[in-house]
Amino acid sequence: MIAVQQIRAAVDAYLGCHPGDAGQIATLINALADPGDLASRTTFTGHVTCSAIVLDPGGHVLHIRHNALDRWLCPGGHLDLADSSLVGAALREVSEETGIDVRALALVDEMPIDIDVHPIPANPARGEPGHQHFDLRYAFRAVTRPEICLQRDEVHDFAWLPAAEIRPAILAQRIAAAAASL
Repeated sequence: MIAVQQIRAAVDAYLGCHPGDAGQIATLINALADPGDLASRTTFTGHVTCSAIVLDPGGHVLHIRHNALDRWLCPGGHLDLADSSLVGAALREVSEETGIDVRALALVDEMPIDIDVHPIPANPARGEPGHQHFDLRYAFRAVTRPEICLQRDEVHDFAWLPAAEIRPAILAQRIAAAAASL
């Protein structure tokens, strides 16, 4: 189970390296001061998710086409009770959604490469109101482009996109810097 102290430590490390991002993640910073459980997907003021930015040897980034949102995203999702680390949650999600063997991936940095705060629309079928996702994104490299076996109930397509095409531009720059350091 992920504790709020782990989330706070990851956010503090991130802000230590990217202090200019504090305004963009202010909702998360404020939520860390509240008593709610940010690791629980039932905290509808907002909760933490983790994503994996998977870089292939050519500097391309793996994207999946998400069924519910019908958008291209990096593999990722909600924390599970069994997760013991944020990096582990990102690895679990990439494995679940794409079938990639996590042993084929190497963590680029213990600190998130990016933190994104974004709205999630209400889902009446699940009884979920609109809420915020506080997405901690971790970068991983693959020595070779891994074989993909999609989890069809959540994902219906995948693509390897050039890092330069990733949005926002600051994330593309961070990904390019990470790829250059490999």
